[in-house]
Amino acid sequence: MSFRTKKSLGQHFLTDKMVLFQIMDAVEAEESDRVIEIGPGTGALTKWLAERHPNLHVIELDQRAVQVLKKEFNNITIHQQDVLKVNWEEMVDPDTNNIVVGNLPYYITSPILFDLLENRELFSEAILMMQKEVAERLVAEPSSKQYGILSVQTQLFCTPEILFDVAPHSFSPPPKVDSAVIKLRFDKKTSGFSDKTLKSVVRTAFNQRRKKLSNSLKPVLGDELPAGFNFDDRAEHWAPEIYAKLAEHVEQSDSLS
Repeated sequence: MSFRTKKSLGQHFLTDKMVLFQIMDAVEAEESDRVIEIGPGTGALTKWLAERHPNLHVIELDQRAVQVLKKEFNNITIHQQDVLKVNWEEMVDPDTNNIVVGNLPYYITSPILFDLLENRELFSEAILMMQKEVAERLVAEPSSKQYGILSVQTQLFCTPEILFDVAPHSFSPPPKVDSAVIKLRFDKKTSGFSDKTLKSVVRTAFNQRRKKLSNSLKPVLGDELPAGFNFDDRAEHWAPEIYAKLAEHVEQSDSLS
């Protein structure tokens, strides 16, 4: 069936069967687990997921693609909605593992990632295709050019691993950038601070990343800097664990004030 992709929806449909099978092999799901596919399009990956995973749900915004999916598949559950407006608690199956799979639209990759991280307790893992540059930021080491807000929050909330790169010619139409498939294992438990406090600390620090942390973190800490931290450093030099430690300190200070 002829299908004209919509640039406004960031549609680049995966057509390379080798890549499709690589993604399939990366999904560590039992037959009873729920697999949730983001942006299935006309079902290139859905076809293979449906054969292996009977508890398959897909989230697709484009009405035209939904019509194709309805004609092609009678054994999947289709949700026609914006992935950024999904109520994940209603989408998951509380009685089994929930695994997210998706070829993410480049223009909303970061919001989707932050949404999944915020709801991480609902999922066991996610296998996501995204712009290679973004994937590299998720796994970036401190002091590297790519290291930033996404790096810190992702590495504190899950274990990210880049599985393989994907060339532009694997898609129709080909994007202008390289892509990568990354696995996020939601295997980390955080305690001592809330997501809100951590986000406040990290985003304030990186908002003025050229400044020393003693200056950039003033909106959060004021003039009283706690002991045990090197505030002469800049934001990109602190490992995620140091941000976690500071977020814990801020949380305790707020509870005492």
